[in-house]
Amino acid sequence: MVNYSIAIYSFCVLQLLLKRGVVLGVFIFFFSLGVRAQKKQEKRSQTISTFQGGSFPVVHTKSASAFLIDTADADVVHIAAKAVALDIELVSDLKPSVISILNNSSNYIIIAGTIGQSSYIDGLIKSKKLDVSKVKNKWETFIITTINSPLKGVKQALVIAGSDSRGTAYGLFEVSRMAGVSPWVWWADVHPEKKKTVYINLTKPVVESPAVKYRGIFINDEDWGLQPWAAKTLEPETGDIGPKTYAKVFELLLRLRANLIWPAMHPSTKAFYHYPGNKTVAAAYSIIVGSSHAEPMLRNNVGEWDEKTMGHFNYITNKAAVQKYWEERVKESSTNNGMYTLGMRGVHDSGMEGVKSAKEAVPLLEQIFDDQRKMLQKYVAKDVTKVPQVLTAYKEVLEIYDNNLKIPEDVTLVWPDDNYGYIQRLNNDAEQKRAGGGGVYYHTSYWGRPHDYLWLNSTHPSLIREEMMKAFAMKTDRLWVLNVGDIKPHEYNILMFLDLAFDPLPF
Repeated sequence: MVNYSIAIYSFCVLQLLLKRGVVLGVFIFFFSLGVRAQKKQEKRSQTISTFQGGSFPVVHTKSASAFLIDTADADVVHIAAKAVALDIELVSDLKPSVISILNNSSNYIIIAGTIGQSSYIDGLIKSKKLDVSKVKNKWETFIITTINSPLKGVKQALVIAGSDSRGTAYGLFEVSRMAGVSPWVWWADVHPEKKKTVYINLTKPVVESPAVKYRGIFINDEDWGLQPWAAKTLEPETGDIGPKTYAKVFELLLRLRANLIWPAMHPSTKAFYHYPGNKTVAAAYSIIVGSSHAEPMLRNNVGEWDEKTMGHFNYITNKAAVQKYWEERVKESSTNNGMYTLGMRGVHDSGMEGVKSAKEAVPLLEQIFDDQRKMLQKYVAKDVTKVPQVLTAYKEVLEIYDNNLKIPEDVTLVWPDDNYGYIQRLNNDAEQKRAGGGGVYYHTSYWGRPHDYLWLNSTHPSLIREEMMKAFAMKTDRLWVLNVGDIKPHEYNILMFLDLAFDPLPF
């Protein structure tokens, strides 16, 4: 994993020197980032090398090892394999083939697949050539290893096996990282160093498993950059953030070993479910679609609730219309991998209508929980505890919670920061024992009172590390979501946050 100490140190140096008006600080800052990159590359020296005995040749003697993928495997595995093949081409100018049938003998191939879905992986397990005891039946776990004579006519294979399809995709993108390709290769034009040969030397199998179950980002305040850029350049046919843009976002999430999106939801952007292609792309990339603290049941109230035709967004005076509104979305999203925000707030990041105090809101919210879960039971799963559900104690919701609000045991209780990087509350002893666990909603970008910070990456990396490690220590590890504004210029903090979520131990 990445060692962030040099970058944190350089960040401090930059701030100190710039405050004193010393231009040299800028040079020191970028020099330190270069050192960090060098250290990161050195740390991966066990897996990247020039040719040595025992190394696996991804690219050698003007040829690239093909990726062998079973056609029966999930879409996301095929998507990841094709993306990694393009990455290898960026590095070496040679593009590996992605094949489903091995027609000819080959000295070296890369076999990637999901346990129980790939006949190639299952065959290696059955023949006892591949040990998946540390991977099987786990969440988003993968193993990377080499096997001699895996198939007839093959001298050696680099084998990537995932416990599930996302695990396989993460394993594939780990090969890209090993080859020196940044997760930000497309989003930030990070061009990899050119190499004539690429070898991976595994002294032992690489086994990776995430520490936090649900890890992702919230695209927010996108009207400043992402939405107009997407509308004018990437997909003018929609004039919006649509399937093409989300495909790029979802690929980035996979490269960062994340699995969750809270989609863009400002008035400038049409709701995620407005474009049927968004739902299709999310399924193909195996990304879980959730929604923010103010958007119950995957509804974007800003763009979808029309007060003129639907009435007030008030569960006391307009219950039937609100229920119909939620039920329509639950039915529509039932076949997708979704995470449902429970409860109710105002239309857009405001307090719930119809109640005068936090104490008065408690019985109403408890009734709403019950009604919403009945919808989930009817359309998503009879065992509602199997459906990912969250409640974020943001702003006035925290006060309501403190008035003895009863939350279903299996619902994840998500704690926010104070909008400036300091987490307001973490699980106490009783909350740590809840079946739904706890989560964190954290800001690295914010638009609101008393100050905004949207255009600079101003949240200190050491603060992120300190706060998130406290959360992890307090078993607040079911869900971590980062408010990233419109993604840029928060690349570094996004990388660090999601690396922490996947594996906090190196930090």
